[in-house]
Amino acid sequence: MTRMSGNRKRVCIVGAGPGGLANAMLMAQAGAKVTVFERGDRVGGRCAAIEADGFRFETGPTFFLYPRVLEEIFQSVGRNLWRDAPMTRLDPQYRLEFGAGGRIDATADIRRMRAEIARIAPQDADSFERFMNENRVKLQRFRPILESPFSSMLDLLRPSVLKAAPWVRPWRSVADDLGRHFQDPRLITAFSFQSKYLGMSPFQCPSLFTILAFLEYEYGVFHPTGGCAAVSEKMAEIAQDMGVEIRLSEAVETLHFDGHKAVGLRSRTGDHQFDSLVINADFADSMQRLVPDHLRRRWNNRKLERSRYSCSTFMMYLGIEGLYDHLPHHTIYIARDYEKNLDEIDRLKVLSEDPSFYVQNAGITDSSLAPKGMSTLYVLVPVAHQSPQIDWKSQSRMFRERVVSQMARLGLHDVKERIRFEKIITPDDWQNSYRIFRGATFNLAHNLGQMLHARPRNHFDDLKHVYLVGGGTHPGSGLPVIYESARITARLVCDALNLPFPECVSSRSALPAELDPQRRAA
Repeated sequence: MTRMSGNRKRVCIVGAGPGGLANAMLMAQAGAKVTVFERGDRVGGRCAAIEADGFRFETGPTFFLYPRVLEEIFQSVGRNLWRDAPMTRLDPQYRLEFGAGGRIDATADIRRMRAEIARIAPQDADSFERFMNENRVKLQRFRPILESPFSSMLDLLRPSVLKAAPWVRPWRSVADDLGRHFQDPRLITAFSFQSKYLGMSPFQCPSLFTILAFLEYEYGVFHPTGGCAAVSEKMAEIAQDMGVEIRLSEAVETLHFDGHKAVGLRSRTGDHQFDSLVINADFADSMQRLVPDHLRRRWNNRKLERSRYSCSTFMMYLGIEGLYDHLPHHTIYIARDYEKNLDEIDRLKVLSEDPSFYVQNAGITDSSLAPKGMSTLYVLVPVAHQSPQIDWKSQSRMFRERVVSQMARLGLHDVKERIRFEKIITPDDWQNSYRIFRGATFNLAHNLGQMLHARPRNHFDDLKHVYLVGGGTHPGSGLPVIYESARITARLVCDALNLPFPECVSSRSALPAELDPQRRAA
């Protein structure tokens, strides 16, 4: 078994996803000897790049939101996010096409956004600014909660939690809460579809998460040059410069235990010892593969089977001849009967006749992603996670044709003729190829029974020396909170190993003026 070097504490990380890479940077800065084991042949996990025939796609996330968290992590290791990972702030942020009629080009400019809303729902034109003002306070109340670990129910009695409690409104969903601001159902959808970032229906997602839409408008929607995967690649480069060893194509095969204490792991290169283990792999899948059931008191196999999971996604990565220059960088089509569409995904678990879908036309902003004269289309359709009602082996081709037909609703009438490269990922692929339990791409659902202390904890309390980062732990899914999970966990590991946690020296953003509309206007 590989021994630790001198008195230097050794930290092993399973998975080179965004959370694992952020944690690696922080732990290296704290002075630990860090090794990352990644089963894939490139870094990024669900935030990696797919490259083929000169085309480059995101595997998963395409919106880079709320950069404050990652900016502070970069600052804490002596780097500058904006210099290391150049980005474009998008305006409009995205286009919403409503199957029920109407369109909104969403923008953070209050005057223009008011006009966009007035075109389809004049009675709601004044509501946008009220929504922003309320959610600004809500985020301020909840930030201390989202940035702190939850180890037990007693943590619910913290002053910060009690102060935020009146804003929780647990009896309301995101859609219910937005009904206080907007009358037109399309506007409720415009500010609630973001709950799908958590893999949940806005009619079930807790009202806390109205802050997701707020974050987009308040802090911007960015496109990193080369895509979000380029941020993961830069983080890996920085980590390696700091002395982190990243072992690609080296899956962790098993963990070694002394009672409930994890003491080492085995990969294809042999046995490796550690002082602390950080797991960045899909929570439910990795627990069942790496940890014997009898060692998991709270999160045994029975509990994992009974837990609620997010939806999945049907993905199409298309290399296209030419460029659709009429289509914005991000476009979301909302089904005519959106509530029915969500019910088909979440409860009935069947394929919709009129599915909502999202298209990224990144070539309109970033020409580096395709060969000259070509561009990429990334198409995402929310679908049920693995279910007996859907047989992807027999239904994938049919659903692909349905989605291509749906794209005509965005004016993309000749997609079939212009495809030069195509890759499809179904929920079966997410489970079998990417090791995501039930193909639930957004991890455990974010209902009230699976949040805060009721979510798998950053210091995994079933095992000693084991910590979690990623969407399956607190605070939850989505890149900003995954980065926050890495920071929460790094602080816990530093405390356990008696290492100095690398604090951010300044909370002041270094966002360039050209990316900040308020500073630019000033």
